[in-house]
Formats: sequence, C-alpha cells, structure tokens
Amino acid sequence: MRHVGWIAGAAATVLVAAGAITYAVADGGDSGTRTPAADSADAGFARDMAVHHQQAVEMSYIVRDRTKDVEVRRLAYDIAQTQANQRGMLLGWLDLWELPKVSADPPMTWMGMGDMASGKDGSLMPGMATNAEMKRLGTLNGRKAEVFYLQLMTDHHKGGIHMAEGCVATCAVGVEKRLAQGMVDAQQSEITLMADMLKARGAKARD
Repeated sequence: MRHVGWIAGAAATVLVAAGAITYAVADGGDSGTRTPAADSADAGFARDMAVHHQQAVEMSYIVRDRTKDVEVRRLAYDIAQTQANQRGMLLGWLDLWELPKVSADPPMTWMGMGDMASGKDGSLMPGMATNAEMKRLGTLNGRKAEVFYLQLMTDHHKGGIHMAEGCVATCAVGVEKRLAQGMVDAQQSEITLMADMLKARGAKARD
C-alpha cells in the first residue's frame, strides 16, 4: 500500500507540472525551439503516445469495475489520471504547433520502425493489448481480472518506455523530452510495483 501511495504522489507531481510545461510550449519558450515539422520525432511521439496512453486509460477503468481490491483500484486510478493528463498535453502541443493529430504514415515511423507489423487485432504499437485481450479483461472478475490487468499493463508500460526513450533520444523540444523522461522513470517504478503485486497474487509478468 505504501508503494501505491508513492506512485500517487509522483503522479500528482506530474499533474502539477503539466500546466507549466504546456504554457512553456504555448509561449514559444524552451530556448527558442522552432515549431516541429509534421514528420518530426516530436510530432510522431505526440501522436503515437496519445494513442498508446488512451488504451491504458481504458484498461484502467475497465479493471476498476471488475475488482474491489483497493490496491489495484488505486493503481488503476493513478495510471488513468496521469496518462489522460499527459495525453491531453500531447494533443494540446499538436494543436499549438498546428500539426495534424493523425498521420498517413504507419505508427512508429518517427522511430524508424514504420515497417514493423502493426495493427494486428488493434495492437498498433509495442506493448498495446489486442482487441481480444481488452474484451477478455472486461469479462473477468476479482483476482483473475487483477492479474490479467497487471500483466497487460506491465507489457503496455514496457512498450511505452521504449517509445519514450526514443523521444528522449531524438525529440528536439526540451519540455517534450523531459516529459518523456518522466514517463520512463514513473513507468519503470510502476513495473516494479506491479511485479510485487503479481507475486502477491501468485502470478508473474508474461514472457
């Protein structure tokens, strides 16, 4: 329970910083960085991570209806709130940059991975659950729902970390790079927490 409280505190810190970060981009700050191009890593990350985050939000609200476990429900709420807020920031930046929120290019093109197999049953990017997995989560209850959610979210976070690390390495807008690094740090902590939660339920992350 103490770990979940720490995660909640970290999430709150991210939310407080959100307004300042968005204002910095809107105000044209960040060391005079020019508006990114539509095919830039900055725009590609914003578009793709917004989609990636949306599924995490949906998954988290599903499990909150499938279990009464306080620890899992609190974690799911923290993830949903944090990622919904970050998604709003990413889409807001695209608006401020006057760039489209969708692209004709395949997901992950900005990372040089546009030719990877994608879209299989709704799994558009690394770590994303398939439509069948999302549907299954909605049919489970209690401990089975908890375990499956924690397994799906662990995979989801691993894929998200890979994408965020790509932005840290290639994005040009400083505030976006810092947000991406914050995602890496927070999601790595949550993966550790979820491993402990799975172990407590006699399960482990999927291979």
